[in-house]
Amino acid sequence: MTVHLEGITVLADDVATLADFYEHALGWVAEVREEAYVAFGGHGVRVAIFSRQSMSGITGHPAYAVPFTGQAFELNLQCESADEVERRYDQLVAAGATPTGRPALREWGQFAGFFADPEGNIHSLFANV
Repeated sequence: MTVHLEGITVLADDVATLADFYEHALGWVAEVREEAYVAFGGHGVRVAIFSRQSMSGITGHPAYAVPFTGQAFELNLQCESADEVERRYDQLVAAGATPTGRPALREWGQFAGFFADPEGNIHSLFANV
């Protein structure tokens, strides 16, 4: 028997700002919206945003309360075409994403760009070409 990945939880210092970014920049619809927790569904895997402080309180582990530095995860967001990658990349930047790598044909055969969300997490936007 295998274990099924049901969801990914992104820890955030500012849940509302990060949730608003994902909602408006990516068009995701929140299924649950609470002060310390927002969950988006309908994408095969649930993506949730949860307060770092609240996670520390629930688990009792002090490491959750410490601001994170460095890259811990990356969301890979697939588009249908290179043109869609270009268009959506510009929309993401207009919505508050920090550009970290303009879309281009990459050596591994994908047309991909990279951006940071409001918490500094870097993600990819790509199309198979």
